[in-house]
Amino acid sequence: MPMTDDDGFEALLEPFYNGKKLTDPISTKEDKYQLLPAFLKVKGLVKQHIDSYNYFIDHDIKEIVKANRIIRSEVDSGFYLEFLDIRVGMPTRGDAGQSFKAKNHVTPMECRLRDMTYAAPIIIDIAYIRDKKKIIRRNVPLARMPIMLKSSKCVLAGATNHKMQLMNECPLDPGGYFIIGGTEKVILIQEQLSKNRVIVEADDKKELIQASVTSSTHERKSKTYVILKKDRIILRHNVLVEDIPIAIILKALGGLSDYEVIQLVAGSDGRYQDDFALNFDEATRVGVFTQQQALEYIGARVRMGSKGKPQFGPAPRRNNVEEGLDALANIILAHVSIEGLDFYPKAIYIAMMTRRVLMAFHDPKLVDDRDFVGNKRLELAGQMLSLLFEDLFKSFLTNLRMNIDKVLKKPNKAIPFDPLTSISGTGGHITQGMNRAIQSGNWSVKRFNMNRAGVTHVLSRLSYIAALGMMTRITSQFEKTRKVSGPRALQPSQWGMLCTSDTPEGEACGLVKNLALMTHITTEVDERPVKKFILTVDSNVEPIRNFSGSEMHQAGAYIISINGTPFALTHYPKRFASKFRTMRRRGWINPFVSINTNSHFNTIFIATDEGRVCRPYIIVKNGVSKLQPEHLRLLQQGKVGFDDFLRKGVVEYLDVNEENDALIALYESDITQITTHVEIEPFTILGAVAGLIPFPHHNQSPRNTYQCAMGKQAIGAIAYNQFNRIDTLLYTLVYPQRPMVISKTIELTSYDKLPAGHNATVVVMSYSGYDIEDALVLNKASCDRGFGRCQVFRKYAAELQRYPNGASERIGQPETDPMTKQKIAKHEVLDNDGLARVGWQIHNGETMVKKETPLDTGATIGENKSSNEYRDTSMAYRIPDPAFIDKVMVTQTERETVLVKVQTRQTRRPELGDKFSSRHGQKGVVGIIVDQEDLPFSDKGLVPDIIMNPHGFPSRMTVGKLLECLTGKASIVHGRKKYGYGDAFRSHPVEEVSKVLVDHGFSWEGKDYFTSGITGEPLEAYIFNGPIYYQRLKHMVQDKMHSRARGPRAILTRQPTEGRSRDGGLRLGEMERDCLIAYGASQLLLERLMHSSDGTSVDICQRCGLFGYKGYCQTCKSTREVTAMTMPYAAKLLVQELISMNVGVRLQMEDEFPHPR
Repeated sequence: MPMTDDDGFEALLEPFYNGKKLTDPISTKEDKYQLLPAFLKVKGLVKQHIDSYNYFIDHDIKEIVKANRIIRSEVDSGFYLEFLDIRVGMPTRGDAGQSFKAKNHVTPMECRLRDMTYAAPIIIDIAYIRDKKKIIRRNVPLARMPIMLKSSKCVLAGATNHKMQLMNECPLDPGGYFIIGGTEKVILIQEQLSKNRVIVEADDKKELIQASVTSSTHERKSKTYVILKKDRIILRHNVLVEDIPIAIILKALGGLSDYEVIQLVAGSDGRYQDDFALNFDEATRVGVFTQQQALEYIGARVRMGSKGKPQFGPAPRRNNVEEGLDALANIILAHVSIEGLDFYPKAIYIAMMTRRVLMAFHDPKLVDDRDFVGNKRLELAGQMLSLLFEDLFKSFLTNLRMNIDKVLKKPNKAIPFDPLTSISGTGGHITQGMNRAIQSGNWSVKRFNMNRAGVTHVLSRLSYIAALGMMTRITSQFEKTRKVSGPRALQPSQWGMLCTSDTPEGEACGLVKNLALMTHITTEVDERPVKKFILTVDSNVEPIRNFSGSEMHQAGAYIISINGTPFALTHYPKRFASKFRTMRRRGWINPFVSINTNSHFNTIFIATDEGRVCRPYIIVKNGVSKLQPEHLRLLQQGKVGFDDFLRKGVVEYLDVNEENDALIALYESDITQITTHVEIEPFTILGAVAGLIPFPHHNQSPRNTYQCAMGKQAIGAIAYNQFNRIDTLLYTLVYPQRPMVISKTIELTSYDKLPAGHNATVVVMSYSGYDIEDALVLNKASCDRGFGRCQVFRKYAAELQRYPNGASERIGQPETDPMTKQKIAKHEVLDNDGLARVGWQIHNGETMVKKETPLDTGATIGENKSSNEYRDTSMAYRIPDPAFIDKVMVTQTERETVLVKVQTRQTRRPELGDKFSSRHGQKGVVGIIVDQEDLPFSDKGLVPDIIMNPHGFPSRMTVGKLLECLTGKASIVHGRKKYGYGDAFRSHPVEEVSKVLVDHGFSWEGKDYFTSGITGEPLEAYIFNGPIYYQRLKHMVQDKMHSRARGPRAILTRQPTEGRSRDGGLRLGEMERDCLIAYGASQLLLERLMHSSDGTSVDICQRCGLFGYKGYCQTCKSTREVTAMTMPYAAKLLVQELISMNVGVRLQMEDEFPHPR
């Protein structure tokens, strides 16, 4: 493939690290960085979403259908319907678009513009019996599945830049989101405790230790607890009415003798035997000695409602023993499957949980940490959709079965029954269910009683980095209101997996995290081949089924558990683990299977499940890194990719648990004989957003966190196709510049192709007093030349509805003034077709689309007497500042109604109060804009764009900003990009940079001689100056400025409305009231709280103290003592509301002119 065709990562790989040629020598120490672009080429920044979705589309969906394959009918025993296969096609237009048989594929851009859903048909093959013959139907459409952009089913998958251009798509767009009804929706990554794993917790308040497991299978989800409380061990589960002593459970599982039970739990360890022996007394006390009695005891305590699924008709009454058997086999610890009533594996599992509880009782250090990243699983779009689809598919099956039964019940059928019609009829529920869930973000799965809100968010398109940061965001299930510090703390195990800086400040701090650069999230790996491998890798491994308890807990015996369930036993754990790893490195076992040894529990844990976070490392053997220069040479020539390194055993993925067994060197120089791995590149512990900061390791850490929040608000270019899109709100910078000082992350994320900011020449000095508290002084000439200038685009959409009686809305013509025959002022912008003219300036209150709605919209029955009158429902421009009409688009939606979108444009230059920020969390507003001739100038004639107050540095300790200034200056005067790298954790060549400055006639410390522009005298000191990258943030004065004289009021209280959008008033709150009281300004208080707000005149009767009306008191039936008063309307309302609740309120008045006593 020629390089000209594709930019992106190709451009990065071509020059190969600082412009090295193919002939230059390669040192693995510096050039192992090349693995990073190679990794991102394979995995990408949002690849975890796409991988997960692809897995769902290709495997999960087939498994779900396979599990519920056959429908049988209660009515006709000869009938059945079987689903043979299910697959997802390529995206198509909805039903309406199929009529004219469009030749081309539907593109995401078309869906955005036409407010469509980007979806593909789900196609099934079915077989069923009709007239006693088996009939196979292929390619039956079932429903429509929303398609994730850049997934394997998307038209953008693997497209070159040229193809992307033809489809009006941006090649740098990350993908990984859905388009539902024209809006871009992201399913955020959800963080959860891992399923099917034992977690031991101690509760000091209640003095109990519990081991809990959340069992999750396709059928059910439940939680089982083994609890140690005051020397009693009990098992608790929702299906059981009361807690059951552990001895009874273990007796019921497989009829073991007491001796075998105590060996299973404790082995030969005397401490555990003594602790556990007490529990046999519990069983004896209730008279349970045999397995039969134990099952009887358990079955009597099984809840009635939970007998599997409710059958139609009366369920057969089972005796207690069968109840107990069923509960133990299928409900308690559902993920440990029972084959042929062999309960021994389940007995081992429960004994293991009991043993863990006893161990934690003796050694409190063995309690698990819920916040440890290895105990967490991340749920991605694929898993969330798979839960949802399974639920919808099951409800679809019940509906279908009911329909089939309904038809088959009829005795005499004219034509043989064909289920195709009912399939296509009820399949629409699946489509609607998926769309509704992604649209609203409410995930409700009935089987698991799961109700989650806020799973999806609208993709934030403020800037390219905001969209990218959103794709790597992780939300956890904790409530934000509770002030718990545990989940919020930075865990040491987050190293390299989650970004250490990128978290919001405020209430969600530490609960919303972001993925680091090189992380990958695993998809599910089938565990059956792995189980086969475990038994064949080493001759010493045997299934745990063959051992008794005493053999399991022998010294030196290690249990091999796969996904948390004990599976086999070995006496040579180290040998087994190293053989297993070797097989994985050779590619016999999936690279994402992890293995780690735990010497506390004498267990080897092997994990194949989905949602584990992992990242790649270079393997080190005998103190030598496996990555050799020739590997990098092949990579440079484009002959191998990252996956080849994986197969050759050069790199491997470690998840958090396996990382604990590894000794990882940060740099090649740190490798010793016992090192197992070496880090590919240390700066990858930061995420994509924190990677924008130059020299983050020289800053105080909260400053980096602030920049992560502000980098997402910087205005810049959002995509190459930004002017073809019509977004609700789009901010673009007029001439965005690539930062002078960049980092490797900036190149990898293509931020230098879609930047958000300008390189400003900054002078650090106090000037004019308008720069206190972080305010900036701006150069007026720079603003004239376009510094910080931005454009704001807004979208206004109008859809012409259709009504049941055939009437529909229409676009009318502009009205003309009958006297002058000119268009009326409010329709000045409209063309003759009733739409705004492109390029005209539009002011507040003017009309953009003259839409008209018919008066009569009801469905008329009988004679057609619908009138042809229309009322004006046109769309007006409501923003105080004028704008220009940029685009007008007329199209049709999927429902074949006309849709009009108007885009307006405003160009804004920086003004007082606009917010700017550098990349180091140094935010400030513009304090004054000064003419260029009044600003200081250097002896080279240089005049600053921005003057920054030096008081911003000492307390904030953002040394990175000073280094950015110096480095940028050196790379400019020398004209070399090499100095412009500000990567994290690199030794910075300050001496070298200073030498370059001196060589070019500058001071080594970056200071220059400046002359005052006002007096013409030299300033008293040399002043530090240089280029710093400044970002313009989206908070602008124009959008926030607000004042009001008179205006709208709330109807109920007659007080001014609230908020800028409703033209609301400025509230004098309780604290302001306190100040005025303390000041004694009573008349001002009266004016603000009553006259300017909701003063109203009421009539009050002085005799009875109730309200009168028009000078007449209803209660006293007289007009004698009725007086007019002014009081707040809210107070009058309160009195009347209290009276309506039968609370009498009587108002007593003082005399207006009291008599002197």
